[in-house]
Amino acid sequence: MMGDKPKIAVFDFDGTLTTQDSFVPFLRWTHGWRRLVIGLMRHSSAVLSYGMKRCSNQTIKEILLTEFYKGWSIERLKTAAADYAHHYLPKLVDPDALERLHWHQRQGHQIILVSATLEIYLQPWMKTLPIDHLLATRLEHQGGSVTGKLSGENCYGPEKVKRLERLLGDLQQYYIYAYGDGQGDRELLEAANEPYYRFFNRGRYLMIR
Repeated sequence: MMGDKPKIAVFDFDGTLTTQDSFVPFLRWTHGWRRLVIGLMRHSSAVLSYGMKRCSNQTIKEILLTEFYKGWSIERLKTAAADYAHHYLPKLVDPDALERLHWHQRQGHQIILVSATLEIYLQPWMKTLPIDHLLATRLEHQGGSVTGKLSGENCYGPEKVKRLERLLGDLQQYYIYAYGDGQGDRELLEAANEPYYRFFNRGRYLMIR
């Protein structure tokens, strides 16, 4: 029963807590428009394939990470990510979504952010928020340098549920609210007791079963 179980609120980030994608703006923040356009044009066939769903999220992400960050020191990237998190990322956050997050805090619910978004800029962003755990996409680095590859799987689709299970154990022990906006949240929403799809985007609460 709902009253007998600890309550968990699980949020996606891009398109759920934010009004748009945050990855491309991060590329622009660190490189500027001109370098961003040149880099995207260099990989236009891969970008097109991704748009046509012929290229996986992990593949296109690693292509772009390699293009823009391979060889950067991890400390340099952390500094840039913190700068982005503090000065630009708040502009993308949906105030209604943020209020819902605080509502869960007031109810005493544990709050978890589960996202394919890069952990490197979500970590500094969430420091002032009542988020208990972050499960996100990690960057690989070797010898202090970014490789352009991901460390482990992109936190997307089934991987979101796997990460939650590693953190919490059997999800049936909890009463779960989940918020998502896209295909990558399907498994997460299916695992929830109260799954909310595009909860904020339409100006009303829409729960799916």
